[in-house]
Amino acid sequence: MEYNTTRQKLMLPEYGRNVQNMIQHAMEIEDRSERNRATEAIIEVMGQLNPHLRDVDDFKHKLWTHLFVMSDFQLDADSPYELPKKEELASKPDRVEYPSSKIRFGHYGKYTQKILEDASSIGDNGEKKYLTRTMANFMKKQFLVFNNDAVENTVIANQLSELSKRELTLENPEELISTNVILKSYNIQPNQNKTNTKKQQNQQPKKKFKK
Repeated sequence: MEYNTTRQKLMLPEYGRNVQNMIQHAMEIEDRSERNRATEAIIEVMGQLNPHLRDVDDFKHKLWTHLFVMSDFQLDADSPYELPKKEELASKPDRVEYPSSKIRFGHYGKYTQKILEDASSIGDNGEKKYLTRTMANFMKKQFLVFNNDAVENTVIANQLSELSKRELTLENPEELISTNVILKSYNIQPNQNKTNTKKQQNQQPKKKFKK
């Protein structure tokens, strides 16, 4: 019996051992035209074994690339596409730089901070008032999603002013949307209610069972 550990390593296991053997056989065919016909037949088999590749753009090109990879770039056949280079396929992608922007309050997110920082570019007072009220209510919603407990409107007003570099000032913080309305819209129960419910459960008298 022959074990897989003693066989040639599969370059792309998803195509299986038989396709690997077919490619190995094609590499041994001396007549070039016969080798090209065998290669075309192998491409058809590979496409049938992986029908999901048909949803990929230019899937035929992908099959030909896989064919040369499985032959360890040793198969000499006429491809309708440019032959891939082993060095290019083995090269690692460029390192993606991690964003280094600092967020003052993480629960508001990067874009809320960016919008408020750009408030200085707004010259119209009417637009500033509208932005102040809209962003303050949005910030209160974000705060309650992050921490589903009560929040003072003055806290939102102060943080709005800080993030906008004193460009936006909420004149009457009490005009913000009610905390209960926000929590109800998100179907969130305040932490305080959960604590009270637990206390009530603990205070309930224990049932006596008859012997």
